[in-house]
Amino acid sequence: MPDWFTESFRAEFDRQAAAIGRFNLAVFGKTGTGKSTLINAVFGAEVAKTGIGEPVTQGSHLYVDRRGTLGIFDTKGLEIGRDDATLVRELREVVKGLRSKPLSEQIHCAWYCVRGMDRRFEEAEATFIRALAALDLPVIVVLTQVPRRDDQYHPDAVALARHIESLRLPILGGRPFMTYAMRDQFSGQPPYGLSELVHATFQVVPEAVQAALVAAQRVDLDAKARAAQAFIGVTVTASAAAAATPIPFSDAALLVPLQLAMMARIAQLYGLGVDKAGLAAVASTAVATTAGRASFTSLLKLIPGAGTIAGGVISASIASTFTFAMGQAWLAVCQKSAGGALPSLGGVVDTKALHDLFMSEFKRRIPGMRTA
Repeated sequence: MPDWFTESFRAEFDRQAAAIGRFNLAVFGKTGTGKSTLINAVFGAEVAKTGIGEPVTQGSHLYVDRRGTLGIFDTKGLEIGRDDATLVRELREVVKGLRSKPLSEQIHCAWYCVRGMDRRFEEAEATFIRALAALDLPVIVVLTQVPRRDDQYHPDAVALARHIESLRLPILGGRPFMTYAMRDQFSGQPPYGLSELVHATFQVVPEAVQAALVAAQRVDLDAKARAAQAFIGVTVTASAAAAATPIPFSDAALLVPLQLAMMARIAQLYGLGVDKAGLAAVASTAVATTAGRASFTSLLKLIPGAGTIAGGVISASIASTFTFAMGQAWLAVCQKSAGGALPSLGGVVDTKALHDLFMSEFKRRIPGMRTA
């Protein structure tokens, strides 16, 4: 990979990570409610498997695990129904302290998990939820591991949900959200309710961290696609503006920062690591086989009407067409990667097949495109 591309892509990848920020979720509930399973199902298989993180403050029982666009706050060593006073006191101190920090460090939402088949919801749990709401934390109650057949929830879980509703707790929608996080290999019970839970979470988190939630979650792929398309649109507009005074082809590299920002942003939204994203970007645009920034110019020249005369220029329409096609092609690559469907040979990404995928999607958006 050319050094200029490696450095530029990594720098832009980091800038986009900072721009997206972090979504921070606090997860509470009694031991055995399936919190880790739920977190893994929504945010990725490895999130809750590698430990609980580090204490928020010295001596605190509230721990945080920060990784990329996601922060998970959880408790350790304290049990709701037994240590409520201590837990609420520590939580109040932590939340108050975090409010003085940037938004990306604050807690944005709380999930309170109850095992759907436990058939009980104690007053201590209701008191704890009220304490969370008193701290201005949006609270969503999640019933976990609820069996469902023919769109009918298990009667015991329905009865529990109705009991919780009758308490009129300060929770989103005034009701619990039914979920089943992972397919049961014995009964065949499929997962459900995760998209609804994510949609509910979007309703209550600050707008400034919604992009981080889009990037962190793994169940609502439409939300990722919408966010990516929105950023492609922004970049198309910026490219057209940059070319409002036509850019000579000799200065085509002026568009490169916009292209890199777009590629890095979409890679962030789809949770690609910088190394994997960088490799995919190189293979897709054929940067590794041409002379650095000139590769973007070479790709640009495939558009009909671009650079056909000596001293040719990049007009606003050509710049926007190029940017749109490149964004859509890169989005297809990222979607394949996120779905584990990138072409590979012996477990290694097939760079030629990846480039062919990118170029195929690129050509679809440009009628009459010439062959390289």
